Amino acid sequence: MAKKKSQEKHSQVEELLENPEALAEKFSKTEDFIENNKTLVFSVVGVIALVIASFFVFKYYVDNQNSIAQAELFQAVYYFESDSLELALKGDGNNYGFVEIIDKFGMTEAANLANLYAGAAYLQQGASPLAVVYLKEFSSDDLLLQARAYSLLGDAYMEQGRFADASEQYDMAADYKPNEFFTPVYLMKAALAYEKLADTAKAKERYATIVDEFKTSNEYQTAAKELARLGS
Repeated sequence: MAKKKSQEKHSQVEELLENPEALAEKFSKTEDFIENNKTLVFSVVGVIALVIASFFVFKYYVDNQNSIAQAELFQAVYYFESDSLELALKGDGNNYGFVEIIDKFGMTEAANLANLYAGAAYLQQGASPLAVVYLKEFSSDDLLLQARAYSLLGDAYMEQGRFADASEQYDMAADYKPNEFFTPVYLMKAALAYEKLADTAKAKERYATIVDEFKTSNEYQTAAKELARLGS
C-alpha cells in the first residue's frame, strides 16, 4: 500500500513538471491563498523572524555576560589559589566572588565553573552542606573537571557520614572517562567508602581494579596491600 501511494505521488510530480499549465495553476492557487490570507501569512512570517532575531540577541547577551563574568572569575580564582577562601567566595568589595558571579551571571559558563570552585572552597572551610549545594549545580563534559566534581561531592558526603552517597559519587568519578592519573585515586576513595559501609566485597572490587588495570599508578602498591588485608 505504501509503495502504491509513493508511486502515485511520483506520478503526480511528473505530471506537474511535464504540464506547464498544471504547474501554473498550482502557483496561482498558492498566490490566491497568500492574497486571501495576508494577515495570517505575515503574522507567521513575523513570528518566525522574531524568534530568529530573539535567538541572536539572546546569544549576544549571554556571550557578553560571559566575557564580564570570566574577568570577575579570574580574580576569584586567584584568591582561591592563594587560600583566601572568604575573598574567593564573597569578593573583596571591588571584585565579585564565586557566589556573586553565580547569582549575577547564572546563565554563563563562568558561573558554571564558579559552582565548582565555590563547592571546593566551602568544602575546605568545613561547610560540606553548602559544598554539596554548589557542586551539584556544576556540569561539564571536560575530561577532568566533571570527574573532579563527582569526587568532591563524595568528599562532602563523607564528611557528613553519608557513606552510601559518597561511594556512589566516587564510582561516578572513577567511571567518567577513566585515565591512569586520577581514576585510581577515585577508586581508592570508593573502596574506603564501601569499607565504611561494611561492604567488603565492593571495597575489594575497587582495590582489585587498581591492581589489575592500573599497575603503573601511585596507588597500585597501597591497593595491593589493602586487598591482601581484606583477603583477596
